[in-house]
Amino acid sequence: MGQGDKLELSTTPSDLNVLQEKGFILEKIIGEGSYAKVFKATQMMDETRHCILACKVIDTAQAPRDYLSKFLPRELDVLIRVNHPHIINVSHIFQRRAKYFIFLRFAENGDLLDFLSQHGAVPENQSRLWMRQILSGMQYIHSMNVAHRDLKCENILITANYNVKITDFGFARNVRQRDRDILSETYCGSLSYAAPEVLKGVPYLPKMADMWSIGIILYTMLNKALPFNETSVKKLYEKQIMRKWRFRTNIVNQLSTECKEQVTALMEPDPKGRPTATAIVAGPWIGMDAKLAKLTFLEESLLKQAEEEAHMKEKDNYVESEVERIAELRRKGRGKEGLKVLKASEGIYEKSQSVLNHKHK
Repeated sequence: MGQGDKLELSTTPSDLNVLQEKGFILEKIIGEGSYAKVFKATQMMDETRHCILACKVIDTAQAPRDYLSKFLPRELDVLIRVNHPHIINVSHIFQRRAKYFIFLRFAENGDLLDFLSQHGAVPENQSRLWMRQILSGMQYIHSMNVAHRDLKCENILITANYNVKITDFGFARNVRQRDRDILSETYCGSLSYAAPEVLKGVPYLPKMADMWSIGIILYTMLNKALPFNETSVKKLYEKQIMRKWRFRTNIVNQLSTECKEQVTALMEPDPKGRPTATAIVAGPWIGMDAKLAKLTFLEESLLKQAEEEAHMKEKDNYVESEVERIAELRRKGRGKEGLKVLKASEGIYEKSQSVLNHKHK
């Protein structure tokens, strides 16, 4: 199959032309799901400058109804709002007819799972740095009252500079309404990373379920193996509840006590007993590297912004129902044949820039 044929699977020649007019060229497919494909893409900034991006193309004509009514609007809503150095940067979102084109930063070093299979277990010092970056991103989205609900090694991307970024907000959702935490009832994510309360099928606190998944990611980074190797939900749940896991023998003596205690605290079967992202950043394991114990100015500013926005929504008793949000997205999508712009990079850069300029005043 030639490159042209591959592009045909998800995009029409007229889609490609309209994108090209905006300076975006789709190249080869680098990943695909049942109704979304990811392309490597180039954005031509001007005649001499260009940058490599990834483009997720979602074809809503192929998608089931619950995805269209629930998950897609939530994902778009989160992607339009987030702006953080350790969350994958979405620069543009376009809609054309039944398709969405989401342009995001290209991760030159693939995902964490690829990295582990190519390079082996990650030493504790490097794991601490990467985990601190992941926690910074989680602190930010949890402050926005958003939970990710699909954290796993495949959704942690590694850039050319070996920094990590959280990606794939397909299961993300808002978790507070009218001053109250909303319990989730949807079984989300991958079996190996799912918290016991998710497997049990009871309504659960999504932020705390995210923290369990972070524990599995940390264990996997350090051991190059998952803590549980069960395909049966019942057996996996039993092992989780009884804490039937241990560090691999070849690694256990190389890890600090603080590190082992951190993994154990995250893999706590009682969700309310798990630490928050903020508590871990301020805790003894991250604190072993003094540089990591304090948020950077940018992280602190973005976190404050997220907290203020979340507080405003609650203070105004603001409830934007999912029905209203879907209706708004549909309104934006009606009419003209060209591309509808749902997000453009200028706003993001201005936001970050205003934060940085403020620092220098």
